[in-house]
Formats: sequence, structure tokens, C-alpha cells
Amino acid sequence: MKEKVISISYFEFEAFDELSAGDALLVQKARDVAKNAWAPYSGFKVGAAVKLKNGEVVTGNNQENAAYPSGLCAERVALFAANANFPDSPVHTIALTALNKNGLVREPVKPCGACLQAIVETETRFGKPIRLILDGKDKILLVNGVKHLLPLSFGKDALLT
Repeated sequence: MKEKVISISYFEFEAFDELSAGDALLVQKARDVAKNAWAPYSGFKVGAAVKLKNGEVVTGNNQENAAYPSGLCAERVALFAANANFPDSPVHTIALTALNKNGLVREPVKPCGACLQAIVETETRFGKPIRLILDGKDKILLVNGVKHLLPLSFGKDALLT
């Protein structure tokens, strides 16, 4: 048996104003759309803003349901809307934020497993990594590709073995 180590890489910003103007605008759009999330059960409002290669920005927020599995996360709402309306334009960046009863969450919000898998599929679809901006009150993380969050992801290659 051999032990192997997987390391990930990300950038950490201590303040919103450290972001580039384009990234700050995308995070602000995610923050704005989070306010409109339908989260009457958890009170955890998530917003996502997806910037496409063609410059379009598509937003989404979480939509809860009393039957929890019937709801949908903000990332998938935004990604699916982007892919449905601009099927030939690759996703360049996705910004993700969350609000709770105290406002912006302290730690950067991270995608759930289902959303990570949807991001993997979108990267596979267009053959390029997606930048992820994970927003929080105390810090903001920038990850260049979902492989840094889900290094042993399930993809199309697994279906061929």
C-alpha cells in the first residue's frame, strides 16, 4: 500500500476591495440575487452569478421546497439557465455567496457535492476549467477549476473503464 497526497491550490482575499473590478461585480450580482432566494425552511439564502465567455452574466438562487430533495441549489439554477440560454458559450467564472439571519456568512460558502458534480460536467462540456469565487464576510477564495475542490471527481472517463 502507498499513501498518496493530493494538494489543492487557491487564492485568498481578505477583503472585497482586493478583487478585480470584474470579479467584484460578479460577486455583487451573486449577493444581490441571494436576497431573493426562496429559503423559508433553512433561512440560508444562496446566490450564484455565472459569467460566460461571451460576456453574458446569468444569475440564480436556491429554491427550497418542503420536500427538501425537490429544491435546487443556486449554482445549479444559474449553470442550467446559462447552458439552456447560451448553449455554445463556455462558463468562465461562477461567484457564489450566502446570507443567513445575520447577513453575509462569515466563511466562504462552498458548493455541495451535487453542485460540484454539475460544475465538473460543465467543465467537461466545454473542455476548460471554471474559475470559482467563494464569497464570505471574513475572506473570499478564488479557485481555478473544480478539480481543486473535488480532485477525485467522477467524470466521463469513469464510464469508459
